[in-house]
Amino acid sequence: MPLRAQPTESMTEHHLKQIVERQHALLDEAAREGEKLDSEGLRSQLQSIVAEYEILFREDPNFAAGYASEGLLLRQVGMNKEAVGLMLKANQLDPNIPLVKNQIGNYLAEDGKPLEAVSYYLAAIKLAPNEPLYHYQLGTLLHEARDDFVRSGDWTRDAVGNAEHEAFRRASELAPDRLEYAYSYGESYYDLTKPDWDQALKFWGQLEDKAQNQKQREAMRLQAANILITQGKPDYAQTLLNTVTDPSLQEQKQKLVAQIAETAKK
Repeated sequence: MPLRAQPTESMTEHHLKQIVERQHALLDEAAREGEKLDSEGLRSQLQSIVAEYEILFREDPNFAAGYASEGLLLRQVGMNKEAVGLMLKANQLDPNIPLVKNQIGNYLAEDGKPLEAVSYYLAAIKLAPNEPLYHYQLGTLLHEARDDFVRSGDWTRDAVGNAEHEAFRRASELAPDRLEYAYSYGESYYDLTKPDWDQALKFWGQLEDKAQNQKQREAMRLQAANILITQGKPDYAQTLLNTVTDPSLQEQKQKLVAQIAETAKK
């Protein structure tokens, strides 16, 4: 008599999988409908899914993955305070879910609490060091709230800049196809106390080779021109600026041209 195969997932896990499939289908459909969305119909279906979660938690009140999943759903529909409550519950039950740490960090960052958020981002990275998004969000937090970190006394300006630079470097390394990650890494040179401008210039030149269109290439040349001005090489900067013709980049270009003119007066 053959042995019965062991189940690969529990009934609770199977139930959660079914709920998640429903919520993905619902949110995908809502995204497709756009302005034609039936908000009352969406609300009714969301309530139905939330009711399914209540049944799930009666089956297993300590199912951390379930609380995390419902938290994601509520965050996607704008119920952020309720969502973070569920994430905190999930974190209490299982402190080793990187997505949960990251979501709590997101909420705290958006709530103007960067010093609390950074601990959750760092915890998420420790649990999932190869997830580029977590490094990118850490770098973004350090960049946007650098003054808060310095004022706290726990971080020097040098430490914040270095940590930001490394976070963006790691994100772009792990996701080389994400141009926005690489762009943020290049811009993070400006936040370093003692930037290696030659290295920064080399970076923008290499990134230009990966640009997908002329506008992107010209935007990268603006970055390179800015560095050349900083290095005291206005003639080289002007040569680059002469190649920037995209109408949407003219305002940035003219600011750099004005910098060159101002430098020439000194």
